[in-house]
Amino acid sequence: MRLTRFTDLALRVLMRLAVEDGEQPTTREVAATMEVPYTHTAKVVARLQHLGLVEARRGRGGGLTLTPSGRDASVGGLVRELEGADDVVECEGGTPCPLRSACVLRGALRRAQEAFYAALDPLTVGELVAAPTGPLLLGISRGPGSPAP
Repeated sequence: MRLTRFTDLALRVLMRLAVEDGEQPTTREVAATMEVPYTHTAKVVARLQHLGLVEARRGRGGGLTLTPSGRDASVGGLVRELEGADDVVECEGGTPCPLRSACVLRGALRRAQEAFYAALDPLTVGELVAAPTGPLLLGISRGPGSPAP
Protein backbone atom coordinates (compact mmCIF):
# COMPACT_ATOMS: atom_id res chain seq x y z
CA MET A 1 0.00 0.00 0.00
CA ARG A 2 1.25 3.46 -0.82
CA LEU A 3 -0.05 6.72 0.66
CA THR A 4 -0.91 9.62 -1.60
CA ARG A 5 1.26 12.73 -1.45
CA PHE A 6 -1.72 14.52 0.08
CA THR A 7 -1.95 12.10 3.03
CA ASP A 8 1.82 12.08 3.51
CA LEU A 9 1.91 15.88 3.59
CA ALA A 10 -1.09 16.04 5.93
CA LEU A 11 0.66 13.78 8.44
CA ARG A 12 3.86 15.82 8.18
CA VAL A 13 1.95 19.10 8.69
CA LEU A 14 0.26 17.67 11.78
CA MET A 15 3.62 16.49 13.11
CA ARG A 16 5.15 19.92 12.46
CA LEU A 17 2.37 21.62 14.38
CA ALA A 18 2.53 19.06 17.19
CA VAL A 19 6.07 20.15 18.12
CA GLU A 20 5.36 23.87 18.24
CA ASP A 21 5.82 25.38 21.66
CA GLY A 22 3.52 28.37 21.54
CA GLU A 23 4.54 29.53 18.08
CA GLN A 24 1.96 29.63 15.31
CA PRO A 25 3.69 29.11 11.96
CA THR A 26 1.96 30.26 8.81
CA THR A 27 1.03 27.90 6.01
CA ARG A 28 3.86 29.40 3.97
CA GLU A 29 6.38 28.72 6.76
CA VAL A 30 5.18 25.12 7.11
CA ALA A 31 5.47 24.64 3.34
CA ALA A 32 9.03 25.97 3.40
CA THR A 33 9.99 23.71 6.31
CA MET A 34 8.51 20.65 4.61
CA GLU A 35 10.06 21.72 1.27
CA VAL A 36 6.78 21.36 -0.61
CA PRO A 37 4.81 23.84 -2.73
CA TYR A 38 2.71 26.36 -0.84
CA THR A 39 -0.38 25.56 -2.93
CA HIS A 40 -0.27 21.88 -1.92
CA THR A 41 0.23 22.80 1.72
CA ALA A 42 -2.67 25.28 1.61
CA LYS A 43 -5.01 22.55 0.29
CA VAL A 44 -3.86 20.15 3.01
CA VAL A 45 -4.29 22.77 5.74
CA ALA A 46 -7.80 23.57 4.48
CA ARG A 47 -8.77 19.88 4.69
CA LEU A 48 -7.22 19.49 8.16
CA GLN A 49 -9.07 22.60 9.28
CA HIS A 50 -12.33 21.20 7.90
CA LEU A 51 -11.71 17.99 9.89
CA GLY A 52 -11.22 20.06 13.06
CA LEU A 53 -7.59 19.03 13.48
CA VAL A 54 -5.98 22.40 12.75
CA GLU A 55 -7.04 25.92 13.60
CA ALA A 56 -5.95 28.66 11.19
CA ARG A 57 -6.03 32.35 12.06
CA ARG A 58 -5.41 35.11 9.56
CA GLY A 59 -3.71 38.41 10.04
CA ARG A 60 -1.39 39.76 12.69
CA GLY A 61 -0.86 37.19 15.42
CA GLY A 62 -2.33 34.53 13.17
CA GLY A 63 -0.99 31.21 12.06
CA LEU A 64 -1.67 27.53 12.46
CA THR A 65 -2.23 25.57 15.65
CA LEU A 66 -2.98 21.94 16.27
CA THR A 67 -6.27 21.42 18.08
CA PRO A 68 -6.49 19.02 21.03
CA SER A 69 -8.44 16.60 18.83
CA GLY A 70 -5.65 16.91 16.24
CA ARG A 71 -3.03 15.91 18.81
CA ASP A 72 -5.12 12.92 19.97
CA ALA A 73 -6.21 11.83 16.48
CA SER A 74 -5.54 8.23 15.51
CA VAL A 75 -3.08 7.97 12.64
CA GLY A 76 -5.05 5.01 11.25
CA GLY A 77 -8.27 7.01 11.37
CA LEU A 78 -6.61 9.95 9.64
CA VAL A 79 -5.17 7.81 6.89
CA ARG A 80 -8.56 6.16 6.32
CA GLU A 81 -10.23 9.58 6.14
CA LEU A 82 -7.65 11.12 3.83
CA GLU A 83 -7.15 8.11 1.55
CA GLY A 84 -10.85 7.37 1.19
CA ALA A 85 -12.59 4.03 0.88
CA ASP A 86 -11.05 2.99 -2.43
CA ASP A 87 -9.73 -0.52 -2.88
CA VAL A 88 -6.00 -1.11 -3.29
CA VAL A 89 -6.67 -2.14 -6.89
CA GLU A 90 -9.34 -0.85 -9.26
CA CYS A 91 -11.52 -3.78 -10.29
CA GLU A 92 -14.58 -1.87 -11.54
CA GLY A 93 -12.92 1.01 -13.44
CA GLY A 94 -13.03 1.91 -17.13
CA THR A 95 -12.30 -1.64 -18.23
CA PRO A 96 -13.66 -3.86 -15.45
CA CYS A 97 -11.56 -6.88 -14.55
CA PRO A 98 -13.13 -10.09 -15.89
CA LEU A 99 -12.23 -11.87 -12.61
CA ARG A 100 -14.04 -9.40 -10.34
CA SER A 101 -17.02 -11.65 -9.56
CA ALA A 102 -14.89 -14.58 -8.33
CA CYS A 103 -11.54 -13.05 -7.37
CA VAL A 104 -9.79 -14.23 -4.21
CA LEU A 105 -7.07 -11.60 -4.60
CA ARG A 106 -9.50 -8.68 -4.22
CA GLY A 107 -10.67 -9.89 -0.80
CA ALA A 108 -7.12 -10.61 0.34
CA LEU A 109 -6.00 -7.12 -0.66
CA ARG A 110 -8.98 -5.60 1.17
CA ARG A 111 -7.99 -7.51 4.35
CA ALA A 112 -4.36 -6.44 3.94
CA GLN A 113 -5.44 -2.82 3.57
CA GLU A 114 -7.49 -3.02 6.76
CA ALA A 115 -4.55 -4.65 8.58
CA PHE A 116 -2.40 -1.72 7.45
CA TYR A 117 -4.87 0.78 8.91
CA ALA A 118 -5.34 -1.31 12.08
CA ALA A 119 -1.57 -1.22 12.69
CA LEU A 120 -1.76 2.60 12.65
CA ASP A 121 -4.95 2.90 14.74
CA PRO A 122 -3.35 2.91 18.21
CA LEU A 123 -0.78 5.57 17.22
CA THR A 124 -1.73 9.23 17.77
CA VAL A 125 -0.34 12.37 16.15
CA GLY A 126 1.13 13.36 19.52
CA GLU A 127 2.99 10.06 19.70
CA LEU A 128 4.49 10.63 16.25
CA VAL A 129 6.60 13.47 17.61
CA ALA A 130 8.10 11.63 20.58
CA ALA A 131 11.91 11.51 20.65
CA PRO A 132 13.86 11.25 18.44
CA THR A 133 11.43 12.66 15.83
CA GLY A 134 10.08 15.65 17.78
CA PRO A 135 13.41 17.26 18.68
CA LEU A 136 14.69 16.74 15.14
CA LEU A 137 11.53 18.24 13.64
CA LEU A 138 11.68 21.19 16.02
CA GLY A 139 15.28 21.84 14.99
CA ILE A 140 14.33 21.70 11.31
CA SER A 141 11.39 24.06 11.81
CA ARG A 142 13.59 26.62 13.56
CA GLY A 143 16.19 26.52 10.81
CA PRO A 144 19.96 26.34 10.94
CA GLY A 145 21.67 28.38 13.60
CA SER A 146 18.52 28.78 15.69
CA PRO A 147 18.93 28.44 19.43
CA ALA A 148 18.03 25.07 20.93
CA PRO A 149 14.85 24.88 23.03
